[in-house]
Order: sequence, then structure tokens, then C-alpha cells
Amino acid sequence: MKIVKIQFTTAGKLYDFNAGDFDLKAGDKVIVETERGKSIATVVVPPIEFEGKDVPEGIKRIIRQALAEDLATLERNRTREAEAYSFCQAKISERSMEMKLVKVEYLFDGSKAIFYFTADGRIDFRELVKDLAHQFHTRIEMRQIGVRDEAKMVGGIGICGRELCCSSFLRDFAPVSVKMAKEQNLALNPNKISGQCGRLLCCLGYEFETYCALKKGLPKCGKRIQCGAVEGEVVKVDILDGSFTLKTDDDRQVLIHCDEVQPDSIVEKPKKLPKEQEKPRHEQKSEGGSGGNKPRRDKRKDRDKDKDRDKERTETPPAGKEKS
Repeated sequence: MKIVKIQFTTAGKLYDFNAGDFDLKAGDKVIVETERGKSIATVVVPPIEFEGKDVPEGIKRIIRQALAEDLATLERNRTREAEAYSFCQAKISERSMEMKLVKVEYLFDGSKAIFYFTADGRIDFRELVKDLAHQFHTRIEMRQIGVRDEAKMVGGIGICGRELCCSSFLRDFAPVSVKMAKEQNLALNPNKISGQCGRLLCCLGYEFETYCALKKGLPKCGKRIQCGAVEGEVVKVDILDGSFTLKTDDDRQVLIHCDEVQPDSIVEKPKKLPKEQEKPRHEQKSEGGSGGNKPRRDKRKDRDKDKDRDKERTETPPAGKEKS
């Protein structure tokens, strides 16, 4: 069986279909049967032959290649989507609804219109649906999406100057964390590491594993180590170059490449304390006058002295009065 991979939207999810006897190539438009009815899709991967045991179960067959009439229907749907977007946006403003309309999508056969929107919470759009159904005489579906899906649908230009990854080639969203930015020594400025959607940049995960692999043989910045005959504090680490800089006790800076030394020759040393912190504790406590720490009193000895004093008072008889 010849199986072809298709997509319904740019950078959308890929689906497998039986190509049959059609001679297809990447970029061709085809008509397929889906759960929502007939749809038009674009071929991404040309047909590949599979053995009978490797063929997925329940795979559907491509109905036919798209004709000129199908492409004309697609253009009419695009025009209807623009009209529906303007009408719905006006109704949202009229009703002062706290929601943002993102996109309108008509099914290929025009049997349903899907309105994608974003909102902070739940929205009561029952009256809005009545207005839309009365205006367009078709089934209406309101679908709430997230901000990352909004960026994928709308598109835009990122801080790198290129088209957004999610709207150009990224088909699935992978989890991104601040740890990825820390491992790559990036400034943790929200304006620098956030995308158009307000979430962390998807590209933070592209080189994360590479940085983690390169940092395995490098010491951490701020550690005191001994590398061969040189001992000092690590003041700079260049991950891509595979080198680090040591600051010795005589204020010299030595650049060391990991390729030039053995991993076993790098030994971590305890940090040296400043001179004012090297004095014994008892000297530090005695200094400072009123500002110094007073010696701690032994409360047990004080209690014993109080008991002895009370005992003496009870054993000594009271002195009598002298007669004149």
C-alpha cells in the first residue's frame, strides 16, 4: 500500500492516508474524508510503499485530487470567514464580552463555522451564538483556545526577526522551563526569553541538550579548584569554546581549555575566607565593646546559687531584741 502524509493547515499535524493509484507529490491538493466531512488538504510527504503487516489499521483512502472547482470553493470559504469574523467581532464589542476572537474557520462543505477565541475564564456566549446562527444560517461552534495556539493561528515575527516557529514549521508544542534558559547562561529577563504569546520561547529547547552535554566537563562559576599547578577561583566559563578562566590568589587570570587537561586533574578546593573572617570565634566575640556578643551565662549555676541563698535564710534564727 502507498501511504502519503498530508496536513490541513500550515505546520499542522500530519495524517496518514492511502494514496491508492494517484501520482502525488509534495504540495498537491487532495480531497479526503474526515470525521467532519470532506476536507481539502496538502500533501507533505510523497507516497511511500509499505508492506501489508506494516500498514496502520483503519487508514482511510484519498478520494481524489483537488480540481479547479474545489480550489474555487476554498476561496469562497475564505471570503465567508472574513465576513463572519467582522460580524462576530462587532457583536462581541456591542455586548462588551471579555473575549478575544482569533479566527473563523468554515468546513469545506460549508456545513459548520468554527469560531476560535481566547478568554481568561468561562464565557456565556449563548446569545452570541443565536446572533451568528441567525446571520449565517449554518451550525456554529465556539472553541476556546490557549495563547500558544493563538500565536500559531495568527502568526507573526519573533524577536529573532524570523517568522514564528509555531506558525511556520513547529507542529507540536514541547514543554519549556526557565531551567533551559539558566543552563544556556541567558539573562532571565521576561522580555528577552518570552515569545509573542507571552510564554517562554519554544527555541529555548532546541539546544538545551547540547548545552547540558557540553557543561559536563566544565566546573561551575564561583568554585575554587586546582587544575594541575594552578589553583584559583573560576570567574568565567565559555561553554561553546570548552574553556574556563581561573583567578589565582595573586590576581592572575589563567585561561584553561578542557581539551588540554584531563578531567581527573581538576580538583575542587574549599574557598578561602577573607582575612577579617579568619580570626578565632572567641576573639571575635570579645571585640566590639557594646556591639560585641556577650558571654552566655550559665543558668544552671545561677539556679544553684539562688537555692543556697534561700537555704541560708531558712536555717539562721531571727535575732532577738536587746533589753535596755
